[in-house]
Amino acid sequence: MFHRSPIQSITRHGMLILLCILAVFPLYWMVNSSLKNESEIFTSSFFPHKPTFGNYTYAFTEMPIVRMAFNSFGVSIMMTLLQLATSLLAAYALVRWRFRGKGLIFSILSLTWLIPFQSVMIPNYVLVNDLGLNDSLLGIVLPFSVSTFAILSLYQSFQSFPGVLIEAAQIDGMSDWSILTRLIIPNTRSTIASLGILQFINAWNEYLWPMLIAKSMDHAPLQIGLRLFVNSDTNLWGSLMAATTVSCLPILLIYLLLRRQIVDSFVRFGIK
Repeated sequence: MFHRSPIQSITRHGMLILLCILAVFPLYWMVNSSLKNESEIFTSSFFPHKPTFGNYTYAFTEMPIVRMAFNSFGVSIMMTLLQLATSLLAAYALVRWRFRGKGLIFSILSLTWLIPFQSVMIPNYVLVNDLGLNDSLLGIVLPFSVSTFAILSLYQSFQSFPGVLIEAAQIDGMSDWSILTRLIIPNTRSTIASLGILQFINAWNEYLWPMLIAKSMDHAPLQIGLRLFVNSDTNLWGSLMAATTVSCLPILLIYLLLRRQIVDSFVRFGIK
């Protein structure tokens, strides 16, 4: 049996500690900067000499953080549910149904994953504007109601599902809808949950499209509100760091509650 030497173990643990420090340090610096006053914000001190919560007070005064947090939650939940619903139906159809052009459809679907969203952003904006959904939460959600990443992920999962069970269900007279909802989904719920967590985090961090659609703070997510503290005249870095810290708290709370499922989701699907 191969045994690691003490030097190898120390080296490995030292590298892990260093990587953890590099990962956590930006978060620490964000919180540290949010507690500094304007005269101290550009200093390299690791601790504020005179900690102040004035930046948080100013951020909550100038920016409707609570309202925008609800907007972010609403947008993220709607995006996630729509993406899961459309992906479940599409993946099941591609795996179970046999029809002409199936391979071509799958190939085109796979190729769309390589197209950056920026290249179709203007046509989407024109469509959303024509539908009268500009400056609305639905206008932010609609272009993201389908996710190629989610479809391909569930396609791989459904392909590995035992076909014998599906054939037995068909013999018993179950419809495709019953097979999907009563057989496949209950037995792949861990995969679906992991995918849902990934899609929720991606939706929460979305910035470019909401910035284009949201015209008022009443229909804007948290990430858009952070622009209030950066402009051509002056940059309020302390208040920006305070607002950013607040915007990170929901995701941090979700991670603390679902850390095992989140780690499992990255193991299953990789880092997007």
